[in-house]
Amino acid sequence: MVQVRSVLVLCTGNSARSILVEALFNLLGAGRVTAYSAGSKPRGVPHPGALRLLAAHGIDTAPFRSKSWLEFSGPDAPEIDLAITVCGNAAGEACPVFPGTPLRAHWGLPDPADVIGSDSEVDAAFAMTWRLLEMRVRAFMAIDLAALDRTQAQAAITRIGAMEGAA
Repeated sequence: MVQVRSVLVLCTGNSARSILVEALFNLLGAGRVTAYSAGSKPRGVPHPGALRLLAAHGIDTAPFRSKSWLEFSGPDAPEIDLAITVCGNAAGEACPVFPGTPLRAHWGLPDPADVIGSDSEVDAAFAMTWRLLEMRVRAFMAIDLAALDRTQAQAAITRIGAMEGAA
């Protein structure tokens, strides 16, 4: 029997994909899951395209900030049940040790923050990334983790990373 109550989404810059997944888990998790996001080399602020997309979905952008994953490795950090990387760089980096023994998964997608163009072109890239990440979060929320042992849960969460658009 596995329980996932807290999710930490990791990326290098913590400005785009990880912020979106944090928002999606907190939105779709409806109190079942609390999500956080962080980066190995945080950019300092969320990408404007991420903030526009969140606002367009009626999500308050004020709580979102770009932060270091070290905030989640200390003695006062929340226990993390699942750590998800969403970019290739963070997947290959040595993550800090988090309290507890979190499940781990890689749900890599191309970074919409890399798109150069007009606001509408950037917004289209963020909208596509949101759609692909929403599919993953919905797939996760549909898993009956209580019916799975740790190995089965890990396999199910890993399979989600191979869904459409995987990088």
